[in-house]
Amino acid sequence: MESYIESIQKQFTYYKYLGDQTLARFNFDELSWKYNEQSNSMSLLVKHMAGNMLSRWTNFFTEDGEKEWRQRDLEFEDDFPNKEAIIKAWNHGWECLFQVINSLTTDDLDRIIYIRNQGHTVTEAINRQLCHYSYHVGQLVFIGKMIQGADWNSLSIPKNRSSEYNQQKFKKDKDKRHFTDDIL
Repeated sequence: MESYIESIQKQFTYYKYLGDQTLARFNFDELSWKYNEQSNSMSLLVKHMAGNMLSRWTNFFTEDGEKEWRQRDLEFEDDFPNKEAIIKAWNHGWECLFQVINSLTTDDLDRIIYIRNQGHTVTEAINRQLCHYSYHVGQLVFIGKMIQGADWNSLSIPKNRSSEYNQQKFKKDKDKRHFTDDIL
């Protein structure tokens, strides 16, 4: 179970890193760009993720993960005044998450917490949020790729570079390591 805690710490760090790298590439107008009226902008995704993180991870063990003060529908109204406010919200949400994740013990993993009155083990709740955040970070990256097109600099294995990437990996001796160890 120690390896699970270490793994989720690295996974959450990795998804924050992907978001950080994406957000850093764009100005305020680009962060607010939407493909169409039914789509979300990067800034709306940040607002939603930050709202979710603050709700889920504040008083994680003692209160329902869907806080009464959360106004989820407002998370999809784009009212950030500038890029700095977007980045501040993004970091605030992640800080709330990491306060909990970095303090977990193996004894915590089977405890029951609630999200909308549904009981989850801590492990289930973490997995739920890890999937949720990776889904939205993928959207952030995809929107970034849409905006930059051919100028996009890949955050993973670039197209048509898999063989080169694999050659570098297989030059190393086999050992146990997390895939993010070479990135972060």
